[in-house]
Amino acid sequence: MSEILFDHNAVAVALNSMSDNIQGAEIYLVGIQRGGASVADAIELRLGQRGASVSRGNLDISFYRDDLDTIGPNPEVRPSELPFEVSGKDIWLIDDVLYTGRTIRAAMDELFDYGRPASIRLAVLVDRGGRQLPIRADCAGLEHIAPANCTVDLKIGDTWTIEQRQVK
Repeated sequence: MSEILFDHNAVAVALNSMSDNIQGAEIYLVGIQRGGASVADAIELRLGQRGASVSRGNLDISFYRDDLDTIGPNPEVRPSELPFEVSGKDIWLIDDVLYTGRTIRAAMDELFDYGRPASIRLAVLVDRGGRQLPIRADCAGLEHIAPANCTVDLKIGDTWTIEQRQVK
């Protein structure tokens, strides 16, 4: 059974706040598939409404994960798409939930296969604590310290919510 941590209104406020913190003459957003790509889409929309110049890409980190051998024989893989040159750009890496830091490490590994960015900044919708690697968000819309035996998920439907459920 899931518990709603943040309702649609709280998520909308967090996305607006994140968009306010992402600035620049040219903005390069790279969403981590799946949830991070949806968050990047929402931020891109908000930035575009302000007239910002935004370039968007997505990464599927499936083959960069350090636990690939434990996630099953047929992981759902989507194509990575970076329709712009990465080298020399200030990249905003976007994800939905930051937990151990391993997803972000994998995303940075893949990003460097495309070139050498000038910088990589991290924006996450929810920072749930529990880091295993020295990775932090430059911009977090929401914070919630969750127990290790729980998952924190972005639920996307007609409205977006952040939910927590206990793992058995």
